[in-house]
Amino acid sequence: MSYPHQNPYGQQQGQQPGYGFPQQGVPQQQPYGPYPGGQTPGVQQPYPMVMPGGVKAARVLLFVLAGLNLIGLVLAVAGLGGVSKASHDASPYAAPDSITAMNVGKGLLIAVIVIIVIFTVMAITLGTQFANGGSGVRVATIVFGVADIMLSLFTFPIGLVHTVLGILVMVFVSKDESTAWFNRPRY
Repeated sequence: MSYPHQNPYGQQQGQQPGYGFPQQGVPQQQPYGPYPGGQTPGVQQPYPMVMPGGVKAARVLLFVLAGLNLIGLVLAVAGLGGVSKASHDASPYAAPDSITAMNVGKGLLIAVIVIIVIFTVMAITLGTQFANGGSGVRVATIVFGVADIMLSLFTFPIGLVHTVLGILVMVFVSKDESTAWFNRPRY
């Protein structure tokens, strides 16, 4: 018997010649269109060559947070100057409790200044590393967003802007397109 099997009745209507065997030179089509986003399961998409929009937005938000931190730093330093001046101008006969309160206030303002400087440096550093950083930059940005949200809750009415921006940074960096950007190969 010869291969392929011959149909003694001829080709049936509606049946393609060589049914069951791929045609030479004719590309095979998928039975259904692509999935949403143009992806098909099991097909590895290439790494992004251009920074995705969500990553760009997170980067801009980090720089906005750094700018807001700088404004807060100026206000904290001005407050520290005011408290220091008030403690120096205090009468030597003033109640010891008021002098102690001013010293505690100075200590708290110095701690706030240190925290603001740390968060400003982190935001600027992370924002500048988005173009060439790896998954460590992504994880550090998520940790920064969580810490920013937690600290902003202590100053709730004023810190609401920091809370919202910290949430947006975390959301934008946690997306799949952001993961693909930070996991891309670097040469």
